[in-house]
Amino acid sequence: MSNPFEAIWNMLKISIDTTNEAKSPLHIIEAGDCWTYLTLMEEFIRYEEMGLNTTTDDEVKEMLTDVIRICESQVKKLSNFMKKEGIPLPDVSSSKPNSYPNDIPLGVKLTDNELANGIAFKLVTCLQACSKGQADSIRNDVGLIWLQNYLEWATYGTTLKTLMRKRGWLKVPPYYYPPGLPR
Repeated sequence: MSNPFEAIWNMLKISIDTTNEAKSPLHIIEAGDCWTYLTLMEEFIRYEEMGLNTTTDDEVKEMLTDVIRICESQVKKLSNFMKKEGIPLPDVSSSKPNSYPNDIPLGVKLTDNELANGIAFKLVTCLQACSKGQADSIRNDVGLIWLQNYLEWATYGTTLKTLMRKRGWLKVPPYYYPPGLPR
């Protein structure tokens, strides 16, 4: 069994090899994964925009701005790829207008804790979607897109977890103590 670095290296060697014959068309699941992920990213950006409109905390604003930057970068890259491959782009929600956080009623306004946990949940969803896309991809260029997106999210996740732990926002499931475990 090869190690992960060897597997990535082999994938890169194949995708860089210019003697390969012309690329095969995307299969339907590869196209569907791209379409679904692009929709997910666009809707994720809308959530982040709402978060920027509701928070006054500088660290949370920075967290949201970083996530928007990652999402927009991935949207641009994936949109260009999909256009080149002839995949229709999804119809998504339009951008949210800016508003003043203090003008939003408390019953509607998300707390910073809720925003951070919403981002964490969406992060897990993105990681799962990237893993699925990677597993479904046959073409190496598609697999490489999923790998790059996954690595961006994994890197960002460490920063998010650090902020959530620091603020006491990290949701921890109950601890498991197996029967017979000495106390």
